[in-house]
Amino acid sequence: MAKIAVLERKCTGCGLCEKSCPFGAIGLSGGKAHLNEACRACGACAKACPSGAVIRLETRTESVDKSKWRGILVYSEISAGHLHPVSTELIGKALELAAPLGYEVNTVLVGDGAHAFAEELRHYGVSKIFVYDAPELAGFRADAYAACAEDAIRLTKPSVVLVGSTLVGRSLAPRLATRFHTGLTADCTQLELRPNSDLVQIRPAFGGNIMAQIITANTRPQFATVRYKVMDAPKRRQEASGEIICRPLPKGVYVSPIRLISSRALPARKSISDADVLVVGGRGLKKQADLEMIRTLAELLGGDWAVSRPLVEKGWAGNDRQIGLSGRTVRPRLIITCGVSGAIQFASCMNMSERIVAINTDPEAPIFSVAHIAVTADLYEVVPDLIQKLKEGTP
Repeated sequence: MAKIAVLERKCTGCGLCEKSCPFGAIGLSGGKAHLNEACRACGACAKACPSGAVIRLETRTESVDKSKWRGILVYSEISAGHLHPVSTELIGKALELAAPLGYEVNTVLVGDGAHAFAEELRHYGVSKIFVYDAPELAGFRADAYAACAEDAIRLTKPSVVLVGSTLVGRSLAPRLATRFHTGLTADCTQLELRPNSDLVQIRPAFGGNIMAQIITANTRPQFATVRYKVMDAPKRRQEASGEIICRPLPKGVYVSPIRLISSRALPARKSISDADVLVVGGRGLKKQADLEMIRTLAELLGGDWAVSRPLVEKGWAGNDRQIGLSGRTVRPRLIITCGVSGAIQFASCMNMSERIVAINTDPEAPIFSVAHIAVTADLYEVVPDLIQKLKEGTP
């Protein structure tokens, strides 16, 4: 772990370090630079110091007392005036992980108007809902939101913190992990909690060629971000339970140098992650025009269409249509892959689909290892035949 140190004998009191710190963690006292508890060891001050008086050290972190860190905290995200679905998915997984260890599952809500969503979360089995609701939190500001989440973590001391792998979550989680000088595993596809409270964070690594098991053994809390549509959301309970705790805003919200000048809502866009039926074209397609039959089949089935990464790289479709680690994670009721080999980068982002039909000429294609129905045939024979039968209404 990193640590900032000041060599007073070299300090000239120029003040450049103070001006460079984004956290207000370093200042001058008696003509010398001094650090305070707000330091995040980012190293900006060390880079700004012309005399080499401020240095960044890498230190070995001693193991924490794991018994003092208990429970699971879920960051529940408010997105475009709605509770993001990944929030309840994470709560569902947290409840599953917590049960064997007798852990409590809590959640935190941050934003202007956040209290309106707290009552809904009481129907999903969490014990406590920590709410930070104030006009000062209108519009996402990473440092201000991180200050609120940090306050909830310091209050509850959870062993595990789960955050959605969304645009907001990917900005928030690294800031929090840095503040607690602990580890973070991004884009997890599986999570397991050992009896000793170590979280096994499983995600594809080395370009998706292996599934890595990552453990934060010596520090707490353990941070992990999880993609939307990977975990199962719990059923909404008819009776509400759990305590809503309204928290005052921490100092970090008020000292934030970021100000929201204006915002504009982007037009709503349909996402392949929300589709119940998907037809996917892969490397087996010979030309871009052949995507038309993929789109036609999807339309006849009342679904949407998608592609694997090779077709995005060819420029045949945009990234918003891609399934995979560098695209979207999907979990439809039915997915039909056409000419997709099924590399782990792709398979790990669709293998939880309810019904998987794979069409490929190669009987050894990896996609067949996750498919429920394997069709070893030429997609140029199967797909047109399917389209014709759907148009005729024949089985």
